[in-house]
Amino acid sequence: MSEEKQAEAIQREFVLQRIYVKDISFETPNSPAIFTEEWKPESSLNLNSNVTQLGEGIYEVVLSITVTTKVGDKTAFLVEVQQAGIFGVRGFPDQEMGHMMGAYCPNVLFPYAREVVSDLVNKGSFPQLLLTPVNFDAIYAQHLQEQQQKDQENGGKAH
Repeated sequence: MSEEKQAEAIQREFVLQRIYVKDISFETPNSPAIFTEEWKPESSLNLNSNVTQLGEGIYEVVLSITVTTKVGDKTAFLVEVQQAGIFGVRGFPDQEMGHMMGAYCPNVLFPYAREVVSDLVNKGSFPQLLLTPVNFDAIYAQHLQEQQQKDQENGGKAH
């Protein structure tokens, strides 16, 4: 490896400093009557992430997950989880930083959030809910494509 590549590799740093639950909400607006319904649930999943720079090379990434499960037209439960992490990220070019914050860090947080959702649903006396894996790379790529389209629609002006 050339000295330049070694210097570049040394300058790059990714450190997971902390993972924590920032906010939790679990609602069962139709209990206990919902427990008498035939259990044929339909669930919807909403994902979002937010990044806040805390200091030089230190970022908080918050992955927000909302799961709404209905039986017919009645809401069985609504789960909202904000799973957060503090990451030390240094030495990455801007383009790679976007991917790190928009895809890599949420991918690190997702298993923790999935466990919180599963535990809450179970404690609410509902059948186990296991969220399927999410392709955050594809979601990030779609987000970039949507931003490019918006920029083009705005005549290339910054928004």
